[in-house]
Amino acid sequence: MGLFKAAKEAIGTTMHDQWKDIISCENMTNDVLMMRKTTDTGEITKKSIIRVLPGQCAVIIQNGKVLDATAEEGDYLFDESLTPSFFAGNFGAVFKDMWQRFTFGGGTPNKQAVYFFNLKEIMDNKFGTATPIPYQDWSHPIPNQMTGGVSPLAVKVKCYGKYTFKITDPALFLREIAGTAEKYTKEEIEDQMRSEVIAVFQNVLNELGTEEHKIPVLELPSQTDEIKEMMDQKVFDEPIRKRGISILVFAVESVTLDEESEKYIQDYLFSSNANLQQGRLTDAYAEAVKAAAANKAGSINGFMGIGMMNMAGNGFLGNMNQNIANNSNNGQNQVNAAVGVGATATQKTSEDTWKCSKCGTVNTGKFCQECGAKKEEGKVCPKCGSKVESNQKFCPECGEKLQ
Repeated sequence: MGLFKAAKEAIGTTMHDQWKDIISCENMTNDVLMMRKTTDTGEITKKSIIRVLPGQCAVIIQNGKVLDATAEEGDYLFDESLTPSFFAGNFGAVFKDMWQRFTFGGGTPNKQAVYFFNLKEIMDNKFGTATPIPYQDWSHPIPNQMTGGVSPLAVKVKCYGKYTFKITDPALFLREIAGTAEKYTKEEIEDQMRSEVIAVFQNVLNELGTEEHKIPVLELPSQTDEIKEMMDQKVFDEPIRKRGISILVFAVESVTLDEESEKYIQDYLFSSNANLQQGRLTDAYAEAVKAAAANKAGSINGFMGIGMMNMAGNGFLGNMNQNIANNSNNGQNQVNAAVGVGATATQKTSEDTWKCSKCGTVNTGKFCQECGAKKEEGKVCPKCGSKVESNQKFCPECGEKLQ
């Protein structure tokens, strides 16, 4: 039993009356994947015409076995005396396998039918992640203090898009999904396909987020070709292919971050800006220290400028400034003590120094280094016991009149 291609002019002439039946599938829309057609008697008689429209494949089955098939458009005459022709088109290997091995249960004895398959690209299939899925975002690297390298920022994303698919193996599709159904539509497999497509997409995301690819999270919508290529290389859609279906186009239309991931990125940007500012201040600070050390007017003026810079930097270099300022103050205090300028209260009342009552010079030793006057022994207030100068008439502490 087999098919041979009938001449178009023969079908449309008065010879049309000699054809027993014309079996075709005119209403195979984007939503119809397979449709079973037969005659009123369930038998395809000799000289019946099987009409295959563009984008269709027709497989003739009797009692679960393939009699013949064609994937080329046109009108075909069915003749029981002929051997199978298999006008395979792009399905040569598939049809050969169908003829040798294909059987499926559920067929009625001595019944024949033509199964029409939609070979067009099935469009407008939507997918979306119900919950956020993890992604390693290398566009926001985090320094690793232990290794000296960087690690990606872990975020979670929601993605939405569309995909298209096509029946690439009618035998697998018939055996694994459609079976003996009169009609099989996209709606019947839509939910399962969507779940498996999302699983495939998550595998692709895991791959795009590796150190090898480092695709920024917000650039995922532009990776349509890369996603499809990776899907084919890694065969992420193998469960779908085992049903005789292949994904043709996979397009990500939008990528959104969950609230927690958005906060991560905001904190990351803030931290990066702060580190950049700190780095600039550190460079400026180093230059200021060099300038202060070379300042002929003295280091104090230079370090005052550094302190003002630190205030402008919100204290990023506060500890370093404090240490330098402390060292500077210690050195200056030593200078002040040596020249008698800016001395502390302790230095002023030290037993080693005294003030000349004649010229007012602060001295050490027993004689004034300015006027040569001898150091006068101090008096003691009889009321409070405070030491007073010999020329004072009243106690500076309690006001007692002195003798």
